[in-house]
Amino acid sequence: MATEPRGATPPFPEYTIDELARAAGTTVRNIRSYQDRGLIDPPERRGRVGIYTQTHLGRLRLIHHLLARGYTLANIMELLKAIVEGHDLRSILGLETAISSPWNSEAPRHYSYLALARLFGRAVSRPALAKAIALGLLEPDGFGYLARSPRALAAGAEIARAGFALEDVLEIIEQARSHFQAVSDRIVGMVVRELDRYGEGKLPPPAEVPRLVDILWRIRPLAMVAVETEMMRALEISANKYLGDRVAAILEHLHDHPETRR
Repeated sequence: MATEPRGATPPFPEYTIDELARAAGTTVRNIRSYQDRGLIDPPERRGRVGIYTQTHLGRLRLIHHLLARGYTLANIMELLKAIVEGHDLRSILGLETAISSPWNSEAPRHYSYLALARLFGRAVSRPALAKAIALGLLEPDGFGYLARSPRALAAGAEIARAGFALEDVLEIIEQARSHFQAVSDRIVGMVVRELDRYGEGKLPPPAEVPRLVDILWRIRPLAMVAVETEMMRALEISANKYLGDRVAAILEHLHDHPETRR
């Protein structure tokens, strides 16, 4: 580590740029690049040697943590600017987590082709397999397939085992996608309007961030309930409209032709 004059003990660890790079698990080149971008402050100069502190080390570790989460250096610069302006980093990351966390908590599952055939109770045709891949229900994975939602796959298998064509089920999913996407865009649009109250592309005031995080987490289950309720209402209307008429016609036929009941 960087040395102090004899008899003086630095109150906190200090580093040369090489020592800082080793402590942070990075390279001297990266540190200089971050300095050039303004992501970390320049070192204190002592003669020809630059001296870095724990503050520099903490900032480097934060940068690497954010990079590992998928942030770009430009994103990180915006976050650091927000911190300087009074935002709490935990609140900002909480807002980001509330926005970007997956809504589907299912664990993906791998299926071999034989496992799919057993699940569906029949061989899965190539066109149906291609359609399922195109819809993102299955992904090629080595010698098998990965299902991001095993629950949806199991539901499709139940419908197929009931005797309905798998291709028809996939066609319904494809047609429904645009409708569900339109509804989802409207729901998310409400949240976007709330965020844009503070200026498009700008972070809300620090005091408002916790409230927005709470709104985002609360709207998730509420949106699912609203969509599920409307779907059940629509199915009930369709069932009464089509199946009810059909059953009524069958009963009427039986009434007019009682011999058919024998």
